[in-house]
Amino acid sequence: MSQEDSAMPRLIHIFPALLIAALLWVLWVLWRSPLQPEAWEPPPNPGLHGAFASNARLAASSGLLPNVGLGPEDVARGPDGALYTGFEDGRIVRFDSAGHRVYAHTGGRPLGMQFDADGKLIVADAVRGLLSISADGEVSVLADSFEDAPLKFVDDLDIAEDGTIWFSDASRRYGLEDALSDLLEASATGRLLSYTPATGEVKAHLGGLYFANGVALGPRDRFVLVNETGAGRILRLWLKGERAGQSEVFAEGLPGYVDNLSFNGRDTFWVALPGLRDPLLEATASMPWLRKLIAELPDSVLLPPEGGIGFVLGFGVDGTLLHNLQDPDGSYHT
Repeated sequence: MSQEDSAMPRLIHIFPALLIAALLWVLWVLWRSPLQPEAWEPPPNPGLHGAFASNARLAASSGLLPNVGLGPEDVARGPDGALYTGFEDGRIVRFDSAGHRVYAHTGGRPLGMQFDADGKLIVADAVRGLLSISADGEVSVLADSFEDAPLKFVDDLDIAEDGTIWFSDASRRYGLEDALSDLLEASATGRLLSYTPATGEVKAHLGGLYFANGVALGPRDRFVLVNETGAGRILRLWLKGERAGQSEVFAEGLPGYVDNLSFNGRDTFWVALPGLRDPLLEATASMPWLRKLIAELPDSVLLPPEGGIGFVLGFGVDGTLLHNLQDPDGSYHT
């Protein structure tokens, strides 16, 4: 009898045991996983075609603050003309052509930021909540809870002319360290909130958002936009006029996951996309149980690859796509 012939009976006996072990592992993961995935329907994905055709217009960008820190999320111009940004380690750095220095340390993870009319830097901190930082770097908490529950993931903000701070809470279930869990779960618990400085009141205006992210007010504060990262779309909430209080889709069917959002004060909303939408992941949208299993994979498998595409879009105030800037080589990505 050949070695191949003698190995066959062993394989026949081993295969059922392997199958049972794999089934037990699947059942164990499904039982122990904290995820509560929900079925959802992804918007159409146009890919890099038509208005989103691949190009290298972003490749001409130049880098700032090399080797100063990791993860700068937002940039704000201060009343002194300098620029400010935050890093993963909690530092907020002031920089201009003369150099840079640490302006403050939030003790959390600063994300979106904007200066108010009094010259204070208002910061959306994913760990500590909505913060205010004085000119001498003193950090104060404006809001870290709502309706007797902590704000788990304050993400981005913008400030209206009347001082109202509009900000996003990405998820009611997961914080910064578990952002991928929220995207896999698709339970859509993100919110668009507002904070009134005069009273300290926090209000919720939109809920059920699939990872609420970037926030930007439109011309004369007539409306506010908020990004839904997981759905790859932008929503608009009207604040003034006969449509005040009504919400609608501003832009959807985008080829990437939308992240930061800002208005240039005139005619363009700039949107940063940290990565292209994942067709394989979205194919599991109707299979919540499968996403529980996928969640067991290492983050390195689930996150966009380092050196991926750089991607920025510009939209007019009516939602028309005006600019498509890409760096396919990934020199400037995420």
